[in-house]
Order: sequence, then C-alpha cells, then structure tokens
Amino acid sequence: MKIRILGNAIRLRLSQTEVKTLAEKGKVSEETYFPILTSDVLRYSVEKNIGEGISGRFEDGHIRIYANEKMVDDWANSDQISMEDRINHSSGHITYLIEKDFKCLTERSEDESDLFPNPAENC
Repeated sequence: MKIRILGNAIRLRLSQTEVKTLAEKGKVSEETYFPILTSDVLRYSVEKNIGEGISGRFEDGHIRIYANEKMVDDWANSDQISMEDRINHSSGHITYLIEKDFKCLTERSEDESDLFPNPAENC
C-alpha cells in the first residue's frame, strides 16, 4: 500500500492482494520505520466499518482510514478505480482517496507484479 499526503488530502493506493485482503478480512496496514536516533514507526491502515462514507483518525503515529463496508465490497468486486470522500470540519476539510494501484506505462525499478493492469495499456 502506498500513501501520499498533500495538504489536507490523503491518497492510498492498494495492490490487487491488498484490495482482496481489505474486502475479505476487513483491514490492510503498512508500517514505515525511522531507526536513526529514534525507534518511531509510522503506521497507516484502511479498515472496513459500518459508518457512512470514508473517515479517518490520526493518533499515536497511526493514520487510520475507515471506509463503509458496502462501499469497499462494491469497489473491490468491480472495475471501479477509486473511492473518495471529502469531510468538512471547523478548520476546513480533508479529502480521502483510496485507489487501485495500476502498473506504470513506463518501466520502473519497483516490483509491480501485484498491481492492477493499466487500463491505458491497450490504447
């Protein structure tokens, strides 16, 4: 799972296995370790829940994104590329975007064997 944060937008991109795991087990997570001078860990996860739409929390170095279980199941079992929600709050808003991760059209050094086929591949 990849995470991208830009201002008040959090974007998560999931591989085929991660989408399947989220749909079947209800959660996927990832950790990034910062071993130099600290033992801090940044954790981020996506979890199914019964709430409306997509929401999130940040506590103790863990970014938790919650997505409605029906929304996740519909997304995981279709050609739908992403799920998105924008939450307004007293300081402005935050946008959550959860996407299926596609293979790049140009060769890259990272392993893309578990990524979704790029829809533009056959154009």
